[in-house]
Amino acid sequence: MRAALLLAALPALCLAACDDQSMRVQNRYEVYGKAPLFPGGAEAQTPPDGTVAQGDLAVADGLATPPHLDAALLARGRERYEAICTPCHGYTGAGDGMVVQRGFPPPPSYQEDRLRAAPARYFVDVITRGYGVMYPYANRVEPRDRWAIAAYIRALQLSQGARVAAVPGLAEHLP
Repeated sequence: MRAALLLAALPALCLAACDDQSMRVQNRYEVYGKAPLFPGGAEAQTPPDGTVAQGDLAVADGLATPPHLDAALLARGRERYEAICTPCHGYTGAGDGMVVQRGFPPPPSYQEDRLRAAPARYFVDVITRGYGVMYPYANRVEPRDRWAIAAYIRALQLSQGARVAAVPGLAEHLP
């Protein structure tokens, strides 16, 4: 009985010994401050070689292999393209978006031979790293969405160069 009472009172005794102030206010180093504990005396330390940021492996896996091309991927690509890319590239990919109409340097048209011949990975890399005056969108666009946008860009390229008479089943409806 005495042991049970002692065991029941032990947590209360331990908690009573804690100072609430010391639990809320902890010792810490100021950003870029001096830290004699570390080599070189600086608080900010260079990560060890081979360090990988949390989530980087999943991002790399998402960029390594393109997803299966289907209607859902193209629909997602269109949605993301219209939300993110049209301000500069325009709805048809001609490089005539609203910010270009207001004086921003125009991006190249997706109809240029160089870009028509580019693989989808090129567009994913440009979205990831940026190019020219386009800044990187790696932290704004998920890897799968980058592939979806690249697929939609390819669809834009095909649609802008297509002849109406070449559309299957449409020739018999033309005058």
